Amino acid sequence: MKTTRTVVGVDTAKRVFQLHWIDMETGEVVDLKLSRAKFLEHFANRAPCLVAMEACGGSQHWARRLRELGHEPRLLPAKSVRPFVGGNKNDAHDARAIWTAAQLPGIKTVAVKSEEQQAILALHRMRQQLVKFRTAQINGLRGLLTEYGEVMPRGRAGMRKAMPDALARVSERLPAMVIDTLREQWARIGRLDEEVGEIERRIGVWHRGNADSRRIAEIPGVGVLTATAVVAAMGDPAAFRSGREFAAWLGLVPRHDGTGGRVRMLGISKRGDRYLRTLLIHGARAVLTSSKAPPEWAVRLAERRPMNVATVALANKTARTIWALLAHDRTYQADDVSRPA
Repeated sequence: MKTTRTVVGVDTAKRVFQLHWIDMETGEVVDLKLSRAKFLEHFANRAPCLVAMEACGGSQHWARRLRELGHEPRLLPAKSVRPFVGGNKNDAHDARAIWTAAQLPGIKTVAVKSEEQQAILALHRMRQQLVKFRTAQINGLRGLLTEYGEVMPRGRAGMRKAMPDALARVSERLPAMVIDTLREQWARIGRLDEEVGEIERRIGVWHRGNADSRRIAEIPGVGVLTATAVVAAMGDPAAFRSGREFAAWLGLVPRHDGTGGRVRMLGISKRGDRYLRTLLIHGARAVLTSSKAPPEWAVRLAERRPMNVATVALANKTARTIWALLAHDRTYQADDVSRPA
């Protein structure tokens, strides 16, 4: 006789974990609060069960540990759980909502990643943070110098060339303490360049040692950053039924709005990972504007539709190609023609 695994909803936190499940033998509804130290001990003494959690900070770690104990972890997006929180929001209600959402069909789960994949994503996140901080520092420095009549050229190369002369000119009129602070900020920008370059070097080392990353980097518009980020974020390609589903997970498909049998196609949904979507769109734009041989269908689309529409369409195609290569263990062929299965 086939037995059904017990479903346990877990609301995680820093120190307190709230569990919710229904005993399969007695039908008793159980709400249990555990400390962080007792969490794994509790599941080590239980029969294998399905453990559902929200995909949040630390959930990947607990999912890996639960899998080692023989349980089946399931990570749910927060937006899929929120509609089932009844009454006032508290840990017990959150755990019950997670338990409810985990048993519904059609809920797309988040893939459980390995520590290596999370490590690469951590490098990408740290690089992204440094780039944002560097941009803010550059814009701030440009604005400060503009207040004294020094307008910097557009682009990093022009600014790098003009900065020494601009600082020399304002140093004749401003107090030394201000000039020293401006020079320190310009030097800080240079150090940020070095830090970003070092992270990119480390990502490149991992890319050269990963066969999947090297394989999808052959696709036009997919560079080292995009290839490594996609391989690390996707997890197992088998988690997606098709390339279309992977593109939808990235938010590269139209958003629907319909009622009464009429459906309107709107802009892209912008769901999923914004960072990955940005990399793919920038890569597609580079192919359309800078490549010597961009895809003919994309060029024709750009002639009759706005450039951004053609760019997103090409990014969607790239995402589906990435999934096909990884899911079917194939190499990229520029002249390949897709056929129905």
